[in-house]
Amino acid sequence: MKWTNNITRILNIEYPIIQAPMFGVTTPEMVAATSNINCLGSLALADLNPEKCVEAIRLTKQLTKNPFAVNIFVHDIPEITDKLRADYAKAKTFIEHLAEQNNLDINIPTIDQLKINSYHEQIDAIISENCKVLSFTFGNLDKYSIDKLKSNETILIGTCTSVSEAKILENSGIDIICVQGLEAGGHRGSFISEDIPKIGGLSLLAQVSEAVKVPIIYAGGIYNAKTLLASKTLGASGFQIGSLLLGSTESALKDFEKDRLRKVDEADIILTKSFSGRFARGIRNTFINSTEQTEFILPYPYQNKLTNELRRVSKLNKNVEFVNIWVGQSINEFSGQSTAEIIKNLIEQTSQ
Repeated sequence: MKWTNNITRILNIEYPIIQAPMFGVTTPEMVAATSNINCLGSLALADLNPEKCVEAIRLTKQLTKNPFAVNIFVHDIPEITDKLRADYAKAKTFIEHLAEQNNLDINIPTIDQLKINSYHEQIDAIISENCKVLSFTFGNLDKYSIDKLKSNETILIGTCTSVSEAKILENSGIDIICVQGLEAGGHRGSFISEDIPKIGGLSLLAQVSEAVKVPIIYAGGIYNAKTLLASKTLGASGFQIGSLLLGSTESALKDFEKDRLRKVDEADIILTKSFSGRFARGIRNTFINSTEQTEFILPYPYQNKLTNELRRVSKLNKNVEFVNIWVGQSINEFSGQSTAEIIKNLIEQTSQ
């Protein structure tokens, strides 16, 4: 396989393999390991405040001199209304009771104690650190932000889960589109509608490649040479891998989480809003089963903030039933090798 293409030229990398920006899993070490073998590492900044963004970017820069992307959540923040305030209080009580029943001591903040960060605050920090590749999900950047980043010669990578979203991104001047298949682990990047498109990833990829002219990265289910080559045939120039790296030495997952991951069965994997208020694909557990069909799921980012303390304490207690372990549908061995070894193996398999 010939690796050089429009993606490698735009991003100044040798192999068009992109490490997925998985907040809570990705570490500066994982990003650097990917970039140091001439692929594109992606530093997940999610909705961190500007100071935390700068700290993570600088730490990553200490580990690699090669290009890497930073990734942010671009989403609308719902206004705090009387109804939302009341719903939050009810959901807070529900989760506190659930934690108490399972011997988890948590202290959830009130809605007025939350700090919700806007992506606009992050952009200045990203520009100040001279980051030249920005990927984003959950929405589209506004025109002012796009113009501001373009004037800084920043390459923009937007995420879509439908043909309509891809066209919106292209018409906005986004340089590269990441097509996220339904198979992908973690949060869905959907932003036109709250209902996620049910189209399969490879079918979506083929349609998007016919509908837009900008280069395409495909994410969702790539874990070996066959899946990578299939996405290439259907129009992808870049190949994003996430679940393949969950068990790596650089992954931020704890050992008890990796152990659960390696025992996963296809029936365990579910799309759920229970942890964050946005659809995400991961491993079913007690929290999801207890919450999924209730009224106690708030819109993002409030549900995400609401469950943060529960997840933090559960990690400390090595309780797999109350943490989110995001994973895609392509179950693999979740190798404990280094990120570099896992990606090199994929390149070698695909080059044969």
